[in-house]
Amino acid sequence: MSSNLPVPRRYRTESGAPVPDQEREDLAARVNDAYTDGRLDDEAYHATLDRVFAARTLGELVPVIEAVGPVPSYQTPAIVGSTGTTKPGELAEIKGPGRAGLVVLGVGAAAVVLLILLLLVLL
Repeated sequence: MSSNLPVPRRYRTESGAPVPDQEREDLAARVNDAYTDGRLDDEAYHATLDRVFAARTLGELVPVIEAVGPVPSYQTPAIVGSTGTTKPGELAEIKGPGRAGLVVLGVGAAAVVLLILLLLVLL
């Protein structure tokens, strides 16, 4: 299965560079994911995985990238990736002000009392 995304530039511009071990491991994991997701059949999976481990240069990995697709260059927003505690369509429970509201109220009251005392002393 071919991807519509272009192959990353470094596989073409640095095609003679040796394949780093980390790159080989990452590609093998992506091939496994593509097979698990059903994007590769048995025959294509074995051929693609063989090509990953047989490749000596980055240029030899271009068909593998075309088969599994390049890594997306975007991040999934945190709000999309997060899982809520409520079912879709339900609203979350409304929370009261808690202690933070009481602390703010107490500090405000103390400030007012200090201002009144200061005014009484000055007058």
